[in-house]
Amino acid sequence: MKRFLLTSLTVLSFLCAPLYLGGCGDEVRPGAETARREITGVKTVEVKGVEVSGYVDVAGTVKAKTISAVSSKVMGAVTSILVQEGERVKRGAPLLTIDDSDIREKVRAAEAGHREALKALEAAKENLKLANLTYERYKKLYEGKALSRQEFDTIETKRNAAELERERMEETVKRAEAFVTETRVYRSYARVTSPVDGVVSEKKTEVGNMANPGMPLMVIEDTSSFILEANADERLSDRIKKGMTVGVTIDSLGRTIEGKVMEAVPSVSPASRTFLVKIALMGDGLKSGQYGKVSFPAVKKTALLLPLSAIDAKGQLTGVYAVDDKGVVTYRLVRTGESYDNNVEILSGLNPGERVIVEGIDKAVDGGLIKPLK
Repeated sequence: MKRFLLTSLTVLSFLCAPLYLGGCGDEVRPGAETARREITGVKTVEVKGVEVSGYVDVAGTVKAKTISAVSSKVMGAVTSILVQEGERVKRGAPLLTIDDSDIREKVRAAEAGHREALKALEAAKENLKLANLTYERYKKLYEGKALSRQEFDTIETKRNAAELERERMEETVKRAEAFVTETRVYRSYARVTSPVDGVVSEKKTEVGNMANPGMPLMVIEDTSSFILEANADERLSDRIKKGMTVGVTIDSLGRTIEGKVMEAVPSVSPASRTFLVKIALMGDGLKSGQYGKVSFPAVKKTALLLPLSAIDAKGQLTGVYAVDDKGVVTYRLVRTGESYDNNVEILSGLNPGERVIVEGIDKAVDGGLIKPLK
């Protein structure tokens, strides 16, 4: 038992010896500077508030400026479909056909009526010719006192009646011609054509289906021009004006194109508190249905702006290298906002008056030291 106690005391004394000896040396002063890595070849700027025109981003959808819902003007079964979805067509190109057997019979009847009216007109002209000859002969007899006034009046009346019959038959021929033209036009409706140059974006019928007047059969989009429709917050109603130029970002194209406000509907939806804005777009690669984001100018504000070159992203983190008055570099997490040309807004993480490295951030390290401070 005594041997165990002696051994324990000896080990404890050995462990405590360094602590005792260390306490005998110089005392470590609080705040003493440690060795820092010196950083060169960087440039810093002071963070200041800058007055900028704010922007509000509003989501919208790209659409063809002209979208035509092609419908039938006659009733009948669809006999053929001549185009497919996605196919480009010219104005007047046939799209589909409708059974026109009934219409063809009406055209034949109208043409027969026209021929009959022409024959009746020829007969009326011959009858008038005979009446005029008879009138001239009886006129001479009347003038020679060989004919009574009553007999002459009878001949004159027949001549006038023949003239009226000819005029009536001329009008009948005109009506018959108009009816033939009408039935032929009606028959042409059985061949449905494209009203514009564009692309077949939707097919709404199949062969054998019944087409009725006014029923959409196909949708043709005029791809020569596009618009973006966006629902803007009612608070922007006094800032969005017809003719103003705005920037529209099309995500699928990866670029921002210029647009012009062509219409701002003045009424506000009571459900969403938004109003419809239509923006004319020009550019390659545009398609109906694409997602777009339009930036509308908002009120001016003071923002902390830094060049994009000052931002250092580390994975999911976004930060900058701040420099204190002693030149010590610290990696500072920040939250960014809107972009303005080559600058970005800093929403949080920095205060006005602080200095930040804006050039040479690849040389910056957290905890480094800049000498001299630039």
